[in-house]
Amino acid sequence: MKIGISCYPTYGGSGTVATELGKNLAELGYEIHFISYALPYRLSGYYSNIFFHEVKVPEYPLFEYPPYALALATKMADIAINEKLDLIHVHYAIPHALSGVMAREMLRGKYPLKIITTLHGTDITLVGADPSFMGITQYSINESDAVTTVSQFLKNETLRIFQPTVPIDVIYNFIKEPPGNLSDCKMLRNRIAPNGEPILLHLSNFRPVKRMLDTIDILERVLREMPAKLVLIGDGPDRSNAEKKARDLGIENHVVFLGKQEDVYALLNLGDIFLMPSQTESFGLAALEAMCCGLPCITSNTGGLPELNLHGETGFTAPVGDVDKMSEYALRILKDPMLKNKLAENARKIALTKFQAASIIPQYVGLYEKVLSQ
Repeated sequence: MKIGISCYPTYGGSGTVATELGKNLAELGYEIHFISYALPYRLSGYYSNIFFHEVKVPEYPLFEYPPYALALATKMADIAINEKLDLIHVHYAIPHALSGVMAREMLRGKYPLKIITTLHGTDITLVGADPSFMGITQYSINESDAVTTVSQFLKNETLRIFQPTVPIDVIYNFIKEPPGNLSDCKMLRNRIAPNGEPILLHLSNFRPVKRMLDTIDILERVLREMPAKLVLIGDGPDRSNAEKKARDLGIENHVVFLGKQEDVYALLNLGDIFLMPSQTESFGLAALEAMCCGLPCITSNTGGLPELNLHGETGFTAPVGDVDKMSEYALRILKDPMLKNKLAENARKIALTKFQAASIIPQYVGLYEKVLSQ
């Protein structure tokens, strides 16, 4: 099977999932063609059956904004014919699903092409729900040959907002067990927490929806009762605000900004607790990666997070913005080693069973085969 994949190549959940899906499919022997304006950030190294096709957007004075969706559709159609693709799997509704549908229509009667759309979250709850995009998002969903969401929550939201005329399948995000030769983080941990302080971790793209400023408030409350460090992995719009907040609270020496990192597993192994206080999450891939490393999670109880982080079993959930409750849970975990070990063991077990790539990837393959047989 020859599969095209189109996604955002930047730091974020949808691009990460799309890239890891392509890599896992390639390991199974499928031929994968990534189509995007830049190389996906997790697509490093050489793979004999993975190919990247860059979308070039023409720049003309007539265009105030580069017509990426049109250039992407044209590239998809071109790659489909020249590489004899069986299908294109697009991630995120706008513009990828729309471009995929346009590419298929361009080829109608000349070449059979199927379009699979995976919805990841804000493409439905934020971008797609905006009146400016609602109609075109609904059209893109309904014109796809198959549609999946990454959680039951997102499926319910898609049904509520768009009343689609096509079936929606839930296929969760997935994880692979980290490689056994993870870098030794002992030296880095000793540098960050030289006196053995526990480490709270957060990983995201620092957009306002992630509420990463709440992690500063949580740390400040934890510090009232015990020493601790906060490690922030990633970068984005709220970084400068977080730095200022830490300085204003006088705790800047307890906060470490590591910036964007590729080897997230090694860094997650530094921590004792993972924090995800998001305004909304359709799934919470970073929390799953942390669970895989045996970190208890403290998350908001919004969106798809309760499907992943089981309250009292793999960690704790609290209402959005309730930093008092989240810091209370953090202190409870840090002060009770038996509880911490129990939550860590459960988190890793659930991550590597329910969300294991070996059980999720076949669900996508089964969907591809079903669509191609129709």
